[in-house]
Amino acid sequence: MVSIVFYFQVHQPRRIKKYRVFDIGKDHEYFNSDEGNLNNRAIIDKVSEKCYIPTTKLWLKLLDRHEELKLSYSISGVLLEQLEEWREDVLNLFQQLKDTGRVEFLAETYYHSLSFLYSKDEFFKQVNMHKKAIKKYFNYTPKVFRNTELIYNNSIAKAAEVMGFKAVLGEGWHTLLGDRSPNFVYKAKGSNIKVLLRNYQLSDDISFRFSTHYWEEHPLTADKFSHWVNSINGNGTNVNLFMDYETFGEHQWKETGIFDFLEHLPSYLLKHPDNDFKTPSEAVKSYRDVGEIDSDFIVSWADTERDLSAWLGNEMQQTAINSLYSLEEKVISKGEEKIKKDFRLLQTSDHFYYMCTKWFADGDVHKYFNPYDTPYDAFISFMNVLKDMEIILEGVEKKYKKSFPEAPHGKKFYTYDGRELSNVIDLLFFISYCDEEQYEKNVKNFKKWVRDVLFDKEIAGKIKKSKKETIKEVKKIIKERIKKMGD
Repeated sequence: MVSIVFYFQVHQPRRIKKYRVFDIGKDHEYFNSDEGNLNNRAIIDKVSEKCYIPTTKLWLKLLDRHEELKLSYSISGVLLEQLEEWREDVLNLFQQLKDTGRVEFLAETYYHSLSFLYSKDEFFKQVNMHKKAIKKYFNYTPKVFRNTELIYNNSIAKAAEVMGFKAVLGEGWHTLLGDRSPNFVYKAKGSNIKVLLRNYQLSDDISFRFSTHYWEEHPLTADKFSHWVNSINGNGTNVNLFMDYETFGEHQWKETGIFDFLEHLPSYLLKHPDNDFKTPSEAVKSYRDVGEIDSDFIVSWADTERDLSAWLGNEMQQTAINSLYSLEEKVISKGEEKIKKDFRLLQTSDHFYYMCTKWFADGDVHKYFNPYDTPYDAFISFMNVLKDMEIILEGVEKKYKKSFPEAPHGKKFYTYDGRELSNVIDLLFFISYCDEEQYEKNVKNFKKWVRDVLFDKEIAGKIKKSKKETIKEVKKIIKERIKKMGD
């Protein structure tokens, strides 16, 4: 028996407009372009008409026709927001999928970000934000995790396990598998979480090669594809077909015959008596793992290298993302809600993808998806936006410096793990991210420091009167004080 596991990634970013150096300090709206390639509303409308509506209606018809059929999706929080704002009809179609009872929704980072690589705290926040969004829109709690662009290693699998997920998706690349097959359930090294690996050859036959006329298997028919899947019977338990949802109608246009192929595919797959369909959580529950996947290195589903080079392969990309995350502490501790939201929208991996300077086959793919004239234009707009955010944060910092005294030279607070605190804003940030052990080591000393160095008797007094000097309680006291001083 072999189970077909269909999974679709559904995502559209909020693209940054052509933000000029002359806009810095004057224009704080970064994502509201009227230009066609950067007009987010127009792009959502286009993709909805070409892909989301016809593809989802077709899947609903197929789910009604084949009671054995099952599917799975992850829909980024960035896209869910845009659909709620502009295309409730599309959001309603996705909700109808959920109502069939045969569609599973997966968790991912809300902003489709690379946050795991740069800020574990931000990563955990975004995954929890996404889980809440899936609960809000679909009344569903995800059991399986899929990291941005299928980026995977042992640490990511462990993080998913810590967050309570039963399984995580990955790319079934040969450097990860060696001579093993992606058509089995595996276990991640160092944890008990199950791993489902994409059969990239069969998935890419649909996603990338379907309309390639010089491909020796062109034209691809549902009958031919089903025979390839059938051949796995006896040599695997699950065939994981993972792909972008935009494959249907957007990357592979209607004129290629992609919808005709899709309409007939379930029928042909079910002609083999040993085939069935499973969601990811059903697959890992049904089949025992056959071995361990050990990946100290990063694997993704992008480009021929299947690594991080699609987003971090050149100096521009690295400069942009390092500059962005260097603002995290200031944004989170001092920024207003809008700048926090903008900071997270800037984390979306697409922005760095647009800066890629690869050539040959991968370069053509990057060029196709790039809404800017060149990768350098994408980089310039991004860095100009960061400069504007820095100016905003400097203004906020000056405001707080007037309100909150700084510790004089030689009297700054040094935590047990070596962090340097200068004022109550720094203290709030430290408390927000420290664990119980760090808190217990520092709590008595920082109360004395607040009282005797910063001369903030109000905070020190309230902490002293607090019956429970827990992290939550002390954080609440400091937040109330900061709000009062900032008003």
